[in-house]
Amino acid sequence: MKESWSAFDTFEPHFRPLVVIELAKGTKEETKEWLTQRIVDKKKNGGAQLLVKPLVKENGGKIDGNQNIYLVGASHLRLLLGAETVGLVKECNDSSMRTFTYSSRNTFKDFAEDNHDFLTMAERQYIIKHELENLRARDEKMIPGYPQAKLYPGKSIIRRLLTNGILVQIFPLHDSEKLKKLRYAWYGQMKISYQPLDEIRCYFGETVALYFGFLEYFTFALVPMALIGIPYYVFAWEDYDKYVMFASFNLLWSTVILEVWKRYCATMTYRWGTLLMKRQFEEPRPGFHGVLGINPVTGKEEPVYSSIKRQIRIYLVSLPFVCLCLYFSLNVMMIYFELETWALDFHEENESCFSNLMLFVPSIIYAIVIEMMNRAYRYAAEFLTSWENHRLESSYQNHLILKVLVFNFLNCFASLFYIAFVLFDMKLLRQSLATLLITSQILNQFVEALLPYWLQKRRHKKVKKRMYSLKMDTDLSLFEQVNLEKEMGTYICLGEDHKKDCCKICQEFRPRTIKERAAAEDSSYGTFDDYLELFLLFGYVSLFSCVYPLAAVFAVLNNITEMYSDALKMCRVFKRPFSELTANIGVWQLAFETMSVISVVTNCALIGLSPQVNALFSESKTDLILIVVLVEHILLALKFVMAFVIPDKPQDIQLKLARLEFESLEALKQQEYPSCLSSTEKLWERQFSPVGTLSSQPIYRKVSFSRR
Repeated sequence: MKESWSAFDTFEPHFRPLVVIELAKGTKEETKEWLTQRIVDKKKNGGAQLLVKPLVKENGGKIDGNQNIYLVGASHLRLLLGAETVGLVKECNDSSMRTFTYSSRNTFKDFAEDNHDFLTMAERQYIIKHELENLRARDEKMIPGYPQAKLYPGKSIIRRLLTNGILVQIFPLHDSEKLKKLRYAWYGQMKISYQPLDEIRCYFGETVALYFGFLEYFTFALVPMALIGIPYYVFAWEDYDKYVMFASFNLLWSTVILEVWKRYCATMTYRWGTLLMKRQFEEPRPGFHGVLGINPVTGKEEPVYSSIKRQIRIYLVSLPFVCLCLYFSLNVMMIYFELETWALDFHEENESCFSNLMLFVPSIIYAIVIEMMNRAYRYAAEFLTSWENHRLESSYQNHLILKVLVFNFLNCFASLFYIAFVLFDMKLLRQSLATLLITSQILNQFVEALLPYWLQKRRHKKVKKRMYSLKMDTDLSLFEQVNLEKEMGTYICLGEDHKKDCCKICQEFRPRTIKERAAAEDSSYGTFDDYLELFLLFGYVSLFSCVYPLAAVFAVLNNITEMYSDALKMCRVFKRPFSELTANIGVWQLAFETMSVISVVTNCALIGLSPQVNALFSESKTDLILIVVLVEHILLALKFVMAFVIPDKPQDIQLKLARLEFESLEALKQQEYPSCLSSTEKLWERQFSPVGTLSSQPIYRKVSFSRR
């Protein structure tokens, strides 16, 4: 039973700041007063019932340039009530997982009235973000001071402030002490060990923890491939004919690891409570625009945009543009092959150490060009997807991911398919695969870790110099922290509504005007790039690693360095991301499964091209093709059978979920039946009420019921 908000006083004079709100410079005072009042107002008055104060010195004076920065927090009681509102799932004293309710708070493990760590830091900040996003307009027709920023009943105030450039950013603050402990446990010790996924989840939330969990799992899953690949590479270096067994193992490996990951993911998310959480109703994304109308589902006013117009934009503009980019990518690939031919001719004419090195130059140049094209296309895909004006964030993400994956797949793997199945040159395939794989890994490590870390160190020095130039006697720890973090790059978990800056990596070149920044924040993702990198790496290993067995070895080494570099980014380079409650890796699971299906076809074709198999069908190539197609279909059928047979959730998790569902149904019956029972009792009381007594025994009326 939910407690009434009016029964609680959630005010607390001294609070711990959890979230920072930065308004645009020049924001009008009436707007600030109105927004802060709405944040602190009680829930019954349409407020968030949170605590807010400006970033000020101890003596009450505001720091230069920070007149528009506010710190938001909440009392312990308010956070507990918010945990019930968002439906957080916590562990009970009997080790079961249940949705938290304030009335039954004492039944939950580790709960105490004075235990402020019952809710993790990520959960507290998520609750505040949820309450801020659910600040709704009531009778206001516009944002005070900005007549052009129209409001209507039920409109999210924060979303309107974002789209109109009044609100620059909202971000959660780091906890210096807990971050220091996490850094030491995560990457402070130079040793190979399991990542502290539970600690990562408590600090950064489930989405980030799931990414690092998948990265760790993928690394361990690559170890068998690497262990088989090393002796295979050493003892069959120049024997390109003996890759049949390796390709056969590849078929089984690519299927099993993804099915096992589902089970591992279900175990983790059940322990974290997100596997049990119900999906919330999805609201329009901040960038969605249209004519004000009525939502036929909710009955509320919101922007409405014709789906026909959206489909026209998708099929008549976006689709032709994607096809044009794919055509351009294929032309660049043909230029690469011309460079390969030139390098080979140069080597045959000179045959020196220099000419040997020149053989790798075309592949290195092509790998660099691929990375540049991928990044340039990414910005174009984001612009087009925003221009398509998708109503929901999930729809926006799906269309963006589809565009990016199609182009990246063709751009990265088209040359390898051409070499394998058109040129039939296994030696060149091995050389190209090795060069593309190693070059892309080096570039990614530099661009995603070293470069942003160096830029952040420069920015850190500049901010500290500016802070100490103020010559204040007060403690600068909080002021310095806020000013440092607000200038950091933003790492946003895939699925959040608030976007990060357009250039996640090179923040030195981000747009500075409010309009540019607002547009940029609607076009970037955080875990998107990380999952995309793993997706391409999985493709290199599963598609063609049978001709270059060391691909898995380099993938393992890359993932180990990726763990440390990504941990460094999360803790030292980017702002702390808001937690997002998620139960799986989302659409990326489907992307990896699609790649594994393609790998079955590719490896079967490579087996069919091997000299050993060709020797068995030397007289009839048609029979060979038919046999390869038949085997490929059988293996695909086996793959789907395995996916069906292997449960997505372990047996114990299934039992726990079934038990919780049964208990929920029983509780629902108990809530519904009392009213029904009371009416039934009244009927029986009326029909069988005593009319008299005989020997102290009641005499009842005889009632007959007729059937209709």
